[in-house]
Amino acid sequence: MLIWIPLKERPVFGTISNIVLIATFIQIGISIFPLQESYGTGIFFALGGVALVGIGSSLYITCGLGPGPRDGAMTGIHKATGIRVGRVRLGIELSVLAVGWLMGGTVGLGTLIFALLIGESIAISLGVVARLTAR
Repeated sequence: MLIWIPLKERPVFGTISNIVLIATFIQIGISIFPLQESYGTGIFFALGGVALVGIGSSLYITCGLGPGPRDGAMTGIHKATGIRVGRVRLGIELSVLAVGWLMGGTVGLGTLIFALLIGESIAISLGVVARLTAR
């Protein structure tokens, strides 16, 4: 969230809610959905998760309650540079992935799928939400 300072972004209710609720719902999801034994169903769930996170992110970004930490960086960099939201988020996610890997974390297929596709998922969802709310 330190990148928010030069971008003049401020944490608000949605930011704190994002931090708390994402962690909570990930834990709930882990207990509900078993580890996928099949490679195909694992990829299916990963892609479905990326789509759902993209839709959810676009909904709470546009409702005015404030973005989560990565979303605030994404929207702030987009506003400051004009670079497309999807590309900005791709850069953020690949940076986070690289730092995590350098710190000894594992990078699996699901991690790669998320890092490579979440930016476009959010960008597409933001476009859909904008069209639906413009009516």
